[in-house]
Amino acid sequence: MGGVFVFQPDWIVNKIARRSPYVVYFVETEQPVVALTIDDGPDPSTTPQILDLLDRHDARATFFLITSRIPGSEDIVVRMVEEKHELANHLTADKRSVLLPPAEFERQLLEAHDTLSQFADVRWFRPGSGWYNAKMLATVHEHGYRCALGSVHPFDPQIASARFSARYILSNVRPGSIIILHDYGARGERTFTALATILPELDRRGFRVVTLSELLEIQSSE
Repeated sequence: MGGVFVFQPDWIVNKIARRSPYVVYFVETEQPVVALTIDDGPDPSTTPQILDLLDRHDARATFFLITSRIPGSEDIVVRMVEEKHELANHLTADKRSVLLPPAEFERQLLEAHDTLSQFADVRWFRPGSGWYNAKMLATVHEHGYRCALGSVHPFDPQIASARFSARYILSNVRPGSIIILHDYGARGERTFTALATILPELDRRGFRVVTLSELLEIQSSE
């Protein structure tokens, strides 16, 4: 079983990544590029604000969407695609994926896929709460997905401080990092506030903020 850990130093992330070659935690590159990933949306209030902010900074993100939250917010998902963001599969409900029986996990993966594929091609999966096991990875691979976690995670659902999230991310981000933040309700409000600090500072440092697929394409071109 694998997952993510609080306040993980680089050596721990590297060790986990070596033990989990089928899960993407970061990309080896010297280019000043990072991937931004945002989980748990869409939210009719916070997601448009986040999209406005990303647009102002010419930043792109991969949105791991919970598909039960899409009805009524289809226009937001269409906007994500139109503005060159990436859609990804976070199943149908905000629950720990690793606790699902294998058949139910596969059912939810495919149900979410059917919904998301109406808007765009989808290639990335992230388990709820960040934990996975070998059976889950086999199922994900069987259906053409790759599993992505991340290397810079301020645990914003648990630590309800936008200031902490911004400081943690800016202290730990490296070329090739994958940043994890969350949307929906108060989490989305904190993400918007944190990004209002993070994005200008990354601009100042010369970083580009891209989707997961764009980050992997950069790695493959080196």
